[in-house]
Amino acid sequence: MNQETKYEKILVRYYSNVLEEVVVETLWAETINKEKGLYKVDNIPFYGANFSSDDIVFAEYDRNEERLTFRKVIEFSGNSTIQVIIINNKVNINEIRAIFNNLECISEALNDKYFVIEIPTKINYKPIFIKLIDLEEKKIISFAEPVLSEKHNNDKTALNKN
Repeated sequence: MNQETKYEKILVRYYSNVLEEVVVETLWAETINKEKGLYKVDNIPFYGANFSSDDIVFAEYDRNEERLTFRKVIEFSGNSTIQVIIINNKVNINEIRAIFNNLECISEALNDKYFVIEIPTKINYKPIFIKLIDLEEKKIISFAEPVLSEKHNNDKTALNKN
């Protein structure tokens, strides 16, 4: 993290379709305007928050939580978040993550079976989606698209029209 830029940890509480329960997650966010409560998300949410990295969110101090807490998305970045579960025990998670890294998508792993991928808005989702489907059909992974931007959804829709 850039030492000149101020970062804060923000608590996020939401229902996760992956875990089928309410989860609490803390994410790093760059302070955009502390007085207005505006922060730019710096992590990829793990379990299905309704936002992605680089989105601008409103957060405020919550007495019950005793920390800065997410309230709502102010501006979407256009990035998308994909969740991936390794279902083949013989496959190394880092090999799969490298595939997507080579497609210009960073990821964060939670453990040796689960990771999330950030799809930057500038990237065409079509080759990534094709790779996800290929790995899923080969019974290597299972994946979900908890936050798919309009642009990436259009990329995917264009694929289905071809």
